[in-house]
Amino acid sequence: MRERVLAWLADNVPTSRLKHILGVEQTAKELAGIHHLDTEKAARAGLMHDLAKCFKPARLLQMAKEAEVEIDAVTEANPHLLHAQVSAIVAKNIFDERDTEVLEAIANHTLGKPGMSKLSCVVFVADCIEPTRGSSPELEALRETSKHDLYKAVWLTCDYSLSFLLETRCLIHPQTIFTRNWALQKASQQVVFGELAKDTYKTA
Repeated sequence: MRERVLAWLADNVPTSRLKHILGVEQTAKELAGIHHLDTEKAARAGLMHDLAKCFKPARLLQMAKEAEVEIDAVTEANPHLLHAQVSAIVAKNIFDERDTEVLEAIANHTLGKPGMSKLSCVVFVADCIEPTRGSSPELEALRETSKHDLYKAVWLTCDYSLSFLLETRCLIHPQTIFTRNWALQKASQQVVFGELAKDTYKTA
């Protein structure tokens, strides 16, 4: 299937976008391996995460409405935010992707979602940190964090995106904030559980 997807992408996205997609595919695969997840699923989701990236706003809105995807005031004003969910639709309809976890990882890669699977977390983070995104102190720190704490990486990825959106005075979708708060809580719980485990070990 990978060759079919690559051939389709060659006809539907520019070379710069294809480089990004391949970067996400590889980064998602690597992160999945580090966190003991299915690397093949992660690679598939990464490869297909931006299938609808270059669709025009009218097409995104139409496909989303036909699939009964919720369209709120922010996505209606900025239909580009729908490209993740529409990419999942394309993956299912054109490439016959049936794995629910893969489809959800594609659909969640832009705004995230509270309670999303670890595979979704991997693709969400990989979209931000893959190599063609460049190199800055913030990105390098995020890349390092992603290897050790997946939920913290999701939280910091949201912070990174929110900082950019605030600086550029763009609309912010509330789901990004919901995702950030959920990931922050998950990361904090892991720290608490880790400390409790240490204390239990010391007193045993």
